[in-house]
Amino acid sequence: MITLSDRATSALTRSYRTAVSVESWLGGDLLAESIPVDAASEEGDRSGRVPERVTLVVPRRDHGTDWSPGTDPLHPLAANGQRLHVKLAVEGEVFARGRFLIGSAAVEGDAVTVEAFGLLRLIDEARLISPYQPTGTLASTLRGLVEPALSIVVDPLLIDRAAPSTINYDEDRLGAVLELLDAWGADAYVTPDGYLSVIPAAQSTTPVFVLTDGSGGTVVQAVGTSTREAAYNVVVARGTASDGGQVQGTAFDLSLSSPKRFGGPFNPLPVPYFFPSPLLTTVDQAGLAAATVLARLQRQAGRELEVTCVPNPTLQLGDVGTVNGELVSIERLTLPYLPGSGDGMRLGVRVLA
Repeated sequence: MITLSDRATSALTRSYRTAVSVESWLGGDLLAESIPVDAASEEGDRSGRVPERVTLVVPRRDHGTDWSPGTDPLHPLAANGQRLHVKLAVEGEVFARGRFLIGSAAVEGDAVTVEAFGLLRLIDEARLISPYQPTGTLASTLRGLVEPALSIVVDPLLIDRAAPSTINYDEDRLGAVLELLDAWGADAYVTPDGYLSVIPAAQSTTPVFVLTDGSGGTVVQAVGTSTREAAYNVVVARGTASDGGQVQGTAFDLSLSSPKRFGGPFNPLPVPYFFPSPLLTTVDQAGLAAATVLARLQRQAGRELEVTCVPNPTLQLGDVGTVNGELVSIERLTLPYLPGSGDGMRLGVRVLA
């Protein structure tokens, strides 16, 4: 959750004034300080490899400026590495919402529709053109995969360790990053200032927002389907020790509130998900990776609720809160930046067991 002053935070509980400011940057060069915006919204989905997407509607001409990118590779809305820095204001307090990579800009009548993506798009599209073999630690391996496209900040609570010299990553750079994070017991997200923050993958249980059906126009609906597909109650993580022997760690879903818990009526036998990784060289490492993967699978399988509420521009993917008294995490969101850009804020949340 983005932190604001007490005054701005209290304004979010009632009618408040909001504004959006969008800059365009190419490398270290500011191409446009204030892009005019008629409509703007942000969508996020934690299940996606690149979770964030922003859509802007910009007037084609405004005060003598042509905002259609045309054939100019240095135009502020061209898709040649230009990044949008989005800032929002609540009651005059300005804060960064995020930095996004322009993916496309298309002229539609008198408007230009701009689609931009979270900065992990840089890593997703940058395939490895030769096998990557790390020679240092997990942190240095992560930096080798991500920098200089994104700068990395590693939480000091994460204990770094040597990366096995036998690793060979092929082609899928972002896939290698995601595997490394699971094996490390870590999670990562792009901050509003454009850094990749790497933190321990511990599920928070401290709510930062409270929503109640019928309060302030909030509408809550239970949605989704029930299926046995991709439902697991055990994670088995496997690696290879320095002497060539196999190491294995397991994590069981034992929560009494979980309908698919191990030993329950879902299936009295284990239903395993296997996570093999050459980054795992000890039983303790494999056990931590198994617990990390299990926590994510449990969250993704949680009961889903759809929430429509007054826009709150401080909420982010992964934030934990309560909806009608149940502890939930935000898995999807649609946030209109301006009035008239959408019918309220929509959240897809999953109940945490």
